[in-house]
Amino acid sequence: MLALVRLCLLIVCLKGSAAEAELTPPDDLFLLTLNTNYTLTWDWDQSAAGSDSATFTVQYTGNHQLKKKNPRWTTVCAETSGRSCDLTRSGMNYLGVYTVRVQTNLNGSHSVWKSLQFCPDKDAAIGPPSKVRLGASGSTLDIFITDPQNSSNSSMREQLHDLSYDIVYWEQPEDGKGSMPETKNTKITVLTLSDVKPWTRYCMQIRSRDNFYNKTSTFTPPLCSQTEGVVPWWKIFLYFLLSLVSCFLVVLLFLYGGHRCFQMCKATFLPNEKLPSYIKQHEGDYPCLIVSDCEDLCDPVTVCPESAVLVINPAVDSAAPPVGLDQGRRHSRQNSSSSGDSGVYSAGGNSGGLQPQVASTFTDMNPGFDSKKLNMLSMNSEFKVSPAVPDEGVVDMEV
Repeated sequence: MLALVRLCLLIVCLKGSAAEAELTPPDDLFLLTLNTNYTLTWDWDQSAAGSDSATFTVQYTGNHQLKKKNPRWTTVCAETSGRSCDLTRSGMNYLGVYTVRVQTNLNGSHSVWKSLQFCPDKDAAIGPPSKVRLGASGSTLDIFITDPQNSSNSSMREQLHDLSYDIVYWEQPEDGKGSMPETKNTKITVLTLSDVKPWTRYCMQIRSRDNFYNKTSTFTPPLCSQTEGVVPWWKIFLYFLLSLVSCFLVVLLFLYGGHRCFQMCKATFLPNEKLPSYIKQHEGDYPCLIVSDCEDLCDPVTVCPESAVLVINPAVDSAAPPVGLDQGRRHSRQNSSSSGDSGVYSAGGNSGGLQPQVASTFTDMNPGFDSKKLNMLSMNSEFKVSPAVPDEGVVDMEV
């Protein structure tokens, strides 16, 4: 019975070993590298798995670990279905030597490991300068180079202490026929090309170089710039004249704009015309409107000159008076004596006879005055007679 159990176990182990040996491992392992960026790629025949999908496991270890009985492997990609694995963040040292291996996994079975050795310092490619800038300084040409960047955005000089640059530049005239290119090698990142012609266009390309393993990068795209020279005097005068005219125009525009702004503000806040627009539209009629408003608000007033004073001279009264006047005076005295007045005599009876004479005299003295108004005033006026003097018989009358 014990022998039968041992036989079954042996058969199962043999079948498992055969199945594991039959699973095809990955092939064509390749590392894509640039500075400190590493990516492992491989191929695998899918027809060996049929309709099932296989997965892959990627591990690495330092070559010094292989000397141990049980080396320590670091898994970077476990059970991945892709055909690549990024080793950039795995913690590999740029100056170390490593062994990288890949295994196929299918339905619980595993293939044998496929491995390769990798030394970043020797095998990793370096990139061109991350940035190049040209600047013309008179008749020379300044070049500014930025070092290649590693995965942590630092200069590759931290890993490559012997980093230098190959500069290839050539003249590019206007006719399209360029000159023979010239090469210059330098380890500095800022340099000046002095062996160039003034007022000439130059183009250049730059690549990185590691002299220890003689590794070189690809060239940067062509970058062109034109050199300068001594500026002619007529250009200096022309530039000065243009700048002077520009300054004058700017000042003139500023003054004109300030004046216009002042006028607009003055017209807005301190207008010259204070009449409303509906009155301004009737420019010839608004004095009549103002007079009519005053007539509505005020009582009419008529201004007349001082009335004339009629004086009867006593000398004339001592002579023979006119018939009509003497009768009027006697009649007044009789009426006054009979009625018992205080001695003030009224000349109302004679007003009708004296009115035309006074009006005619006043009209002659004031030809511009309206006779109709004078007649109306005369009709309403009263004659005032001065106190009578019995001895002389003189009566003063006022209009």
